[in-house]
Amino acid sequence: MRVEVDRERCVGSGTCELLAPDVFEVGDDGVVRVLGTQPGPADEDAVRDAVAQCPTGALGLPG
Repeated sequence: MRVEVDRERCVGSGTCELLAPDVFEVGDDGVVRVLGTQPGPADEDAVRDAVAQCPTGALGLPG
């Protein structure tokens, strides 16, 4: 699984970090970053929830 972040759209709400804290972190600049290279299978459900609930649509799961 690969996650894409549109840093221009991110407003740092922290929803993704709350839902998948092992995958996402909102930095001091208020923009989310993905921890590590790719989320593992154990995090897939949490990542899908985070993508679905992102208030600005800044997260995506490419094809």
